[in-house]
Order: sequence, then C-alpha cells, then structure tokens
Amino acid sequence: MNNIIFGPIRSRRFGTSLGIDLSPSTKQCNYDCVYCELAPTDTVDHQSSILPVETIMAEVRQALATHPNIDVLTLTANGEPTLYPHLNELIDAINAIKGDIQTLILSNGSTIADPTIQQALARIDTVKLSLDCATPRCLKRIDRMHEGIDIDTIQSGMLAFKEHYRGTLIIEVLIVKGINDRPQEIEAISTFLERLRPARIDLGTIDRPPAYRVDPVSYETLYALAQRFSPDLPVHITHRKHGTPTPASYNEEAILSTLAKRPLTQEDIDLLFDVPSQKRLKKLLDDHHIIIRDTHGVEFFTISPENH
Repeated sequence: MNNIIFGPIRSRRFGTSLGIDLSPSTKQCNYDCVYCELAPTDTVDHQSSILPVETIMAEVRQALATHPNIDVLTLTANGEPTLYPHLNELIDAINAIKGDIQTLILSNGSTIADPTIQQALARIDTVKLSLDCATPRCLKRIDRMHEGIDIDTIQSGMLAFKEHYRGTLIIEVLIVKGINDRPQEIEAISTFLERLRPARIDLGTIDRPPAYRVDPVSYETLYALAQRFSPDLPVHITHRKHGTPTPASYNEEAILSTLAKRPLTQEDIDLLFDVPSQKRLKKLLDDHHIIIRDTHGVEFFTISPENH
C-alpha cells in the first residue's frame, strides 16, 4: 500500500472527495512555498520517484469499490501533481472508469504554459490553480520557485488554457501577512484575473503550521482585501476560522450598494449584518431585488440584473 488514496473527505464546495496522491512517498515540487505544511526541501522540475499508472489505478478501483458514493476524485501530490510524467495517460484511465464522478486537480499553476499539461488538464472537470502573486518579486518571496519559472509565463499560460478549457477554472489566492497583502500586490492580481475571468476565486490564508516563519492574516483583513478586487470577480473567502461577528445596521439602500460592490456568502452576512439587517436582506430577496447565485458550489447574495 503506497498511501496513494486518502479520504473520503467531505467538502462543502466539492462534495465527498477521494484524494489521489501522485507523490505519496516524498515531496516533489517546483515550489518551496513559505506557507507549505510540508517540510522545506529543494525544488525540482521533474519527479524522480515515479509511480506506474497501473499501480495508481489499482488503488483507485479498489477505493471506488469501497466508497461507491464519491462525488469527486481529486488529483494532488506531496508537491506539484503536474510534474507526474504520465499525467495524460492517468487522466485517460480515470475518465474511462469514473462514470458520473467529477475530477478535480489542485495545482500550483507553475506548469500551465506547457501545451502537454494544458492537454491533460483540459480533460479534467475542475482545475484549481494557485496564483499567490502577479509580480516577480512577490512570487520569489512566497513561492520560492525552481529556476526558470516566471510570472509572465504563468499568466500567459493561464490565459491560453482558459481559451479552450470547457470545465470549471478556479483560482486560489493565499495571503501571507506582510508580503502579498499589500495594496499593489492585490491590485496586480485583480487586474490579471479580470482578464482571465475564472469561474471562482478562493481567497484564503495560512491555516496549517507553515514550513517557514510566516503569519496568516485575519478574516477581517481577507474581507477588506476582497473589496479591492473588481466587483465583477466572484471572490469567495475560505478562511477556516471566521472572524468575530461585528454586526452592523444596513438599510435597504446600503445592502444593495454593498452587494453591488461585492457579492456576499451567508457566512459573510452572519458576520457583518445585524438581525434587522438580515431581515431586510430577506425582504429584498423575496421582492427579487437581490438573488442567490450558485458559483460552482458556493452561493452568493448579489443584486438582481435589473438593479445593475
């Protein structure tokens, strides 16, 4: 047993997931991120410890037989899953047996400019790529990438992939205190994401013990940073420990103005709106002045199109 399969894990956004670790025995990554939960290690640009496709698929079949009610198969790794050299072949093998089960890959996005990687990821239902920075200095400070990786290539690769990808593209932005929480860094990320137009942006921070001495930001800071993104971008705050509720009073006009600038989830509403304001929001919803929009598993309150 190689510990290839882990889970099932219940996710609010993706349902019940089985993880498939493409590097279960050792960390193999082209990033050495300051926030990584794995121990620091030298970066690599290829895997040296490689599992045969047949070995992985044998465990996938066994796991699906044991857990028949799985919603999604998640490709990940102790490191970067797109460094697995047989990714195309593996995805074909998974797609041949998965039936109605969805597929998801969690990638740092570093290899997305490679046409071979794009071809492989195009056959996955949901692709989640990281984009912690949109400037070279920030990328170097947070992601500590392998030689030859640069932000311009990553961004052009993401744009090229989005042109032909027909699945769900999600971008994850992880905020590290004092590095990419600066206004100019958020503006650079937002400007690029306005061009990319992903299905959703997951904005989070460090929530596990990191490899290096770096700190998370609070939920309140994440919420403030979310306001700096274009209101056209579906930003979802994924902080595990939500902030202390600081409910305030919003009249109907203020509710509509707030939602016009930034759609909010129910968790946001619970933190920000007092009880009378939540009742006003409910009335606006009943009167169709606002709507609930499902953005690939996350529900947002937003103003209805006729109120734009």
